[in-house]
Amino acid sequence: MKGYIQVYTGDGKGKTTAALGLALRAAGAGLRVYMAQFLKKGDYSEIQALERFSDRITVEQFGLGHFVKGKPAAEDIAAAQKGLKRIMDILAGGRHQVVILDEGNVAVACGLFAEKALMEIIDRKPDDVELIITGRGASPQVIERADLVSEVRAVKHYYTSGVRARVGIEK
Repeated sequence: MKGYIQVYTGDGKGKTTAALGLALRAAGAGLRVYMAQFLKKGDYSEIQALERFSDRITVEQFGLGHFVKGKPAAEDIAAAQKGLKRIMDILAGGRHQVVILDEGNVAVACGLFAEKALMEIIDRKPDDVELIITGRGASPQVIERADLVSEVRAVKHYYTSGVRARVGIEK
């Protein structure tokens, strides 16, 4: 099966959710999925649910669990670099048919790693691997290289009226 490059970007809710749905579908078809979550750390509901599919879906977090504002700290950059190395190893290993970089676009936008590093991952993607990159702010270069780009646009969100992230729905 030929693998493509998919990008889920935009300012609306649902980019990670789309990638998780794809992971679930792939696992149901017997494919192995690897998901690297940049910026995120902690016990999100999806992590608990995906443990039930641990024979098919692996999730690793390479964030320190806080919002990166301004110039990222050395620890944030080191965590992201560890994630990049792990993804390169996963791509070279040949065991996974689907590889997801959750918040990969945001990691570039906030300076955790260079766009060049993300492009190197795209360049090293084996032909039979589906590569999914999520996060707002996808660069024009990433969009150009992708085979599928979905832009999730915020039309209306209850967050703007003070509703916090709810367990099982947003986190």
